Order: sequence, then C-alpha cells, then structure tokens
Amino acid sequence: MKIALLGYGRMGQAIEKIAIDRGHTIVAKIDKDNPDEAYEADVAINFSVPMAAYENITSAIDKKIPVVCGTTGWLDRLDEVETLCQQNEGAFLYASNFSLGVNLFFELNVKLADMMQKQPLYTASIEEIHHTQKLDKPSGTAITLAEGIPSAGNVWHLVEDNGEGVPITSIRKDEVPGTHTVTHRSEIDEISITHTAHNRTGFALGAVIAAEWIQDKKGIFSMRDVLQL
Repeated sequence: MKIALLGYGRMGQAIEKIAIDRGHTIVAKIDKDNPDEAYEADVAINFSVPMAAYENITSAIDKKIPVVCGTTGWLDRLDEVETLCQQNEGAFLYASNFSLGVNLFFELNVKLADMMQKQPLYTASIEEIHHTQKLDKPSGTAITLAEGIPSAGNVWHLVEDNGEGVPITSIRKDEVPGTHTVTHRSEIDEISITHTAHNRTGFALGAVIAAEWIQDKKGIFSMRDVLQL
C-alpha cells in the first residue's frame, strides 16, 4: 500500500516506521517545509497541525484518495469535510485517538456512564495530561469521553471556564504521550477509570491499521467500524 503522510512531526515519523515494518511504502511527506509536494497514494494519513488539517484533507479527497485523520483542533469544519467526501464518493475516517486501548476505553466509559446516570449522588469529571507540544486543549480524546457521559448532557467545559457539562482539567507536561482519567465522585466515595499511554506506538499502529482497513471503502467511518465495536 502506498501511503502519503500529511504532517511529518513525531506522530508522522512513528507512523512511517510502523507502516514500513508492515510492508507499506511512504510516497509523500507533507509538512510546513514541503507543503506542495505532488503525490499519488492509496491512502493519506493526516497528523498535521490543526491549521493545515482542512486543506490537507480536502486536497486528498479531491484526488480520490481515502483519508485517515487524527488531527484535533479543526473540527468546526468537520461537516464540510464529510459533505465533500460524500459528494466525491470518497472515504474519510476521523478519530480523536487511534490507540486500540483508548477505543476500548471509550466503550468502557460509555458503559460506566450509563450505570452512573442512575446514581444522582455522583458527578463526573475528566482530567487529561499530555506533552507540552500538544497545541489544543482539551484533547480530542477528552472531548470524546465527555460526549459519552449523558448525565452531564454530553457536553463539557474547561475547569477554568466554569461552564455547563463535564469539567475537564487539561495539564501539559514534558514527554507525556497521553493520560486520561474519568472520575465519578460523591461525598462518600469516587470511581475512576484511567487510560495511560506509555508511548506513541499504540496511536501510530492504530492509524496504520485504519489505513489498511479503509483503502478499498467509500463513506465516512470511525474506529468503531475498524474494530467492529
């Protein structure tokens, strides 16, 4: 499979290594130093900075290339991308997190939230910790977790903003790949579930698996489709 990497930072480089190990070929590496490289590929994987994501994705869709995207911080234009994909009969898969473990964590979060919805003494909160190079906050993963908690209306706010829904605390520390904790707390006790990434390998592997899965498909997909959840 020929893969175009849209974004060649830490994640792009991790994806490159795993893709090559799995027998694929990298045919393009698009980044700020090489933004206009022409390419033909079976699949494009976008892990660019947020400001470049929309242009990268739509350019690939216009080329009839299936796109797997893990960039967060641009989702105000997601509807436009999905409309373009449908118009072009293309293929697009967005995930806030490609880690196989995180996607199982999403399912666990929904199941726990459903049980806790029947327990009004508890309130939910989320904490996410990432490396200092992560530009957006809260993380897309934290937002996905919040959207799975119906007792808080499936909405969220950053702790410092004092809004409605699930309060999210975002912390940035050097060299933390990603830790997410969902807590349901009462005056009596609390229940917490946590996912901790030890490195970027899980994210990169999941993105390559998604690319392998989507290359012969048309439509709009998520990791739930890939993992048959």
